[in-house]
Amino acid sequence: MESSDKLKLQKKIHYKVSNELSTYLKKHSRDVNLPIAYDDLMRYTNSIALVDDDDNDTLWVSVAYNQFEQDEIQDGLKHIYKKLIMNDTFQDFETVRVDRIDYCTFGNSHPFRIKIINIDNDNYDYFYVKKADASRVYGLELEHLLSPNRMHYFVHNDTLIEEHIMGIPGDQFLETRSNLKKIEYVRIAKEFVKFNERCVTRLLGDMRSYNFVMVETHDFDQNQYRIRAIDFDQQSYEGRLNLYRPQFFKENKPFVDLVARVLTPESILQYQREERYMIARRARITEDRVNALLSVMVLDRVSTNEKVNQLSKELRTYIKVDTFETCNSMGGLLRKGLDFILRHYIKQ
Repeated sequence: MESSDKLKLQKKIHYKVSNELSTYLKKHSRDVNLPIAYDDLMRYTNSIALVDDDDNDTLWVSVAYNQFEQDEIQDGLKHIYKKLIMNDTFQDFETVRVDRIDYCTFGNSHPFRIKIINIDNDNYDYFYVKKADASRVYGLELEHLLSPNRMHYFVHNDTLIEEHIMGIPGDQFLETRSNLKKIEYVRIAKEFVKFNERCVTRLLGDMRSYNFVMVETHDFDQNQYRIRAIDFDQQSYEGRLNLYRPQFFKENKPFVDLVARVLTPESILQYQREERYMIARRARITEDRVNALLSVMVLDRVSTNEKVNQLSKELRTYIKVDTFETCNSMGGLLRKGLDFILRHYIKQ
């Protein structure tokens, strides 16, 4: 595995959620009526910059609203949180309160981060309110269907609600874990290989270390590790294949170096094959839903024609098959790639 510092991304084009995608989302209970929209939160009247423990600017600001709007916005956010976490419309909000509403001034999505506190025990949680973008919605749904992780999110009109994914940021993880056991380093390296394979197979781009988190699970007397993507802006958007392979981002060099240090080429190939099989198995188990999603995505526009053509050529070279040359959409390329995995890793 190699890394490169030459991969650069231009600002992503925003694509609206199509009527066909909205119909799919409604069928699978992803499109629900929301009492508060993204544009409602943009009407804040005051903001205070948030800094970290070292007094560095976090690029987030804490926002406030006029008093006559404050109660309505907070009640709406509590309603959304209960719907997201409890999957109901229970109207008793007395157990939780909105502690803070933050706005991110950096990146493509400019999300709002909502901090919710349980009044009984001061435990807190977060969720996000974003401007709905088709690429991000496809990314969330594909993560739910093809990865080992389940995703909780809602879409309504131009508003996207996402759960908070807990974990240690990838760009901080190895810096804070300097005394792990050898077997734990092997498990981390194995997970990075598998994560790399998941991203390139389902065309999830821009997985730099600050766009994924490491989740630790205690198992008897040792820890297991899983890498989870937390940013889905670059789902099936870029034309360069290496932008879908985390191993080629300079930000991920510590993980790439770890893989080279503790895994043999034979082990890397074994873990890649294992992950392709698991993706194929998940795709087969959720076959009807995956097919329904890809049928919408094939006809949708989530990138430029130039990027689609470039990725088609690079996928033909990478996989060494010509089936990609007939595709004229990112959804078509993704479908052909999954068909290839299914043919080679699931017995008919």
